[in-house]
Amino acid sequence: MSSINFNRRKFMQSTGAASIIAGAALQSPLSGKEKSQGNPENIVKRLYDTLTDSQKKVVAFDWDHMDPNRGLLRTRIANNWHITKPTLNSNFYSDEQRDMIRMIYEGLLASDWHAKFDKQQEDDTGGFGETNNIAIFGEPGSDQFEFVMTSRHLTLRADGNTTDHVAFGGPLFYGHDPHGTFNEEPDHDGNVFWEQAVAANSVYKLLDKEQRKEAEVAKTVREQAVGFKGAKGGLQGIAVKDLNDAQKEGVQKTLQSLVSMFRKSDQQEALACVKKQGGLDACHLAFYTDNDIGGDKIWDNWRLEGPSFVWHFRGAPHVHVWVNIADSPEVELNA
Repeated sequence: MSSINFNRRKFMQSTGAASIIAGAALQSPLSGKEKSQGNPENIVKRLYDTLTDSQKKVVAFDWDHMDPNRGLLRTRIANNWHITKPTLNSNFYSDEQRDMIRMIYEGLLASDWHAKFDKQQEDDTGGFGETNNIAIFGEPGSDQFEFVMTSRHLTLRADGNTTDHVAFGGPLFYGHDPHGTFNEEPDHDGNVFWEQAVAANSVYKLLDKEQRKEAEVAKTVREQAVGFKGAKGGLQGIAVKDLNDAQKEGVQKTLQSLVSMFRKSDQQEALACVKKQGGLDACHLAFYTDNDIGGDKIWDNWRLEGPSFVWHFRGAPHVHVWVNIADSPEVELNA
């Protein structure tokens, strides 16, 4: 259990928290971008302003900071990594700073997903704050900046739509090993993200015999392979454009299930990227048959992919999900 009590009500009653919301209203540092009062990016700006010079040396970087071992650090993605060393529950951060970081985290997620993500953090890391790390790139409030949070099975971003052509500010990762056993049972009991696979498998059930053959792929691709294929093709599985209306509606519901975890503005940006690259009709849906837990043909591994859209769901042995979305396939990924 995390030793930090992130009491948002107490925080909101404090002078520091009041200044965050008031400051957001007065400054609107993201005019024309992400403007709502108290949104995560405004809090990132206030957080940045509280950092001491010694703190900034550790967690604040230039926009295009290159790590000698990891390349362009801002766009790095992995299933279990730490973008900087200090954890949130360490003495590196003040109580006020920790509460601001918690507010950013909550602001990036749909409210009905807060408890689910907290459960994932509790199961996989011992609780929010135990292993979470952050980094800030660029200067918050400027035309280009980004906040990144990492932990086991989690990478989240806040950029106020300042990163051109890219949804979420860059690639995301989420996952869950609910019982700490590494290998889950066929029903994925307790996995907060399994409902997304249920939605995808409901589409599979709508396919006829020939369509299922087309949708099934014998070998799961490398889960980290989420670079864009673009117009050159090579997308695996069945083309969504070849589905009937009911089947297409099922794919649309699956996509909505995927994006619904996040705040409205990020949902809208992701869907706008999909639309610009040709919509779901430009996408393929693949079900991988080589890692079927329990042999029940409820596919644990599957992938929805378009020219510049990848949502790769690996449910075996436990859930790992890789997300990479842009409005152009020319955007490069640094994985």
